[in-house]
Amino acid sequence: MEQKVTLKQDLGLISGLALVVGTVIGSGVFFKQASVLQTTGNQTLGLLAWTLGGVITLAAGLTVAEIGSRIPDAGSGGFYSYIEKIYGHFWGFMTGWSQVIVYAPAVIASIGGYAAHLTANFLGIDMVWARYIGIFYIIFIAGLNLLENRIAAVFAVTTTIIKMIPIVGLMIYGIFFGHANALGQTMTQVTSTTSGSFGMAILATLFAYDGWVLVANIRGEMRRPKRDLPLSIILGVTLVLVAYVGVTFGVYRTLPSATIISLKDNAVFAIIQSAFGTFGGRLLSVIIIISMLGTMNGKMVAFPRMAYMMAQNGLFPKYLARLNRRTFVPSNATLSLSGLTILLTLFTNSADRISDMAMFTIWLFYVAAFIGLFVLRYRQRDQERQIDFKVPLFPVTPLIGVFGGLFVVVSTIQSDFSGTIVSILMVAVGIPVYYYFTHHNQ
Repeated sequence: MEQKVTLKQDLGLISGLALVVGTVIGSGVFFKQASVLQTTGNQTLGLLAWTLGGVITLAAGLTVAEIGSRIPDAGSGGFYSYIEKIYGHFWGFMTGWSQVIVYAPAVIASIGGYAAHLTANFLGIDMVWARYIGIFYIIFIAGLNLLENRIAAVFAVTTTIIKMIPIVGLMIYGIFFGHANALGQTMTQVTSTTSGSFGMAILATLFAYDGWVLVANIRGEMRRPKRDLPLSIILGVTLVLVAYVGVTFGVYRTLPSATIISLKDNAVFAIIQSAFGTFGGRLLSVIIIISMLGTMNGKMVAFPRMAYMMAQNGLFPKYLARLNRRTFVPSNATLSLSGLTILLTLFTNSADRISDMAMFTIWLFYVAAFIGLFVLRYRQRDQERQIDFKVPLFPVTPLIGVFGGLFVVVSTIQSDFSGTIVSILMVAVGIPVYYYFTHHNQ
């Protein structure tokens, strides 16, 4: 009789925490300071935008943590499994389809592309090679994830530690050596070309905070998922919030608003070069590349496991449901996702545009999940004593997540209506696919 191969449960809190922080913190915290400041029109409002974005994300994280405790058999399906358990197979499939087939290849290709361009610039080589550097990064990250899951976990921990070095450095440098006024400077002192849209600034920070939910996809490989999954989400999002607000405060303390706006994406580089010279600036480039590789790794860990679980449930091809007999990882799903990502990298120049559009539908499913907590509480009203984690300040906390998510959805429709239509159409392609697999596996 053939021995059944199952996921190895050997990941702990540190791995989960590193996946949250490593997946969320990419390059945005280094490149978005000027744009958020210019959008708000005021340093105080800039700091408030980063803070409120983090609070909304933390409320969302607490909500999903309780959903996870109420659906202990979610395995490694993560968000797909949560939606499926709450709303049924069809909506679960549409969630997984939008994330695995549409969003995942695009966002991994996009991050790989940014890392490749920064690498080509750092090495001083022609940008024509950037596409192939990006493919190399995809193959490298996929290769890590074909090994035992602890290898990808160690890489996640290592890259997270490395990316925190400049973040802590900027915070300390700004607090102790900065002389600018970090609060109160308005855009009337800087420029008259801003609309001062506080809401759009919060929207930008919410996108910068995204990615934390992917830790749910390694639940089936955690030694103590009941404890470590909610802790990974809560501590991870809190750490990211502190990092984002701390870096923003450090930048505001070091440079006047006029200088931050004029430097645009290079504000953080200017601070590092001022503190540590040209070597510091080049070192920061290397750290940002490593940071983006860590983000790619987090996504390559999570999305194949979602595909694996969907295949186990008969909603994707069966070959995706196979685990490697030596490493106990979903190697077929990892190879398939990396293959899609490489094809996208080779044949399109707009992977980042596709991932931006797909974010709209992902936030629709986020809102559905947050509302789903109320559904689960009603269904399980006789099982309250068996729930390991409950969101504090219910119903206020999940409602913050709901309204924050609705804000993202409405703002995206207003700012990019055509993109939202394309996003919905890309996801709608999954409808005939769903009916094919459900009919084929009857």
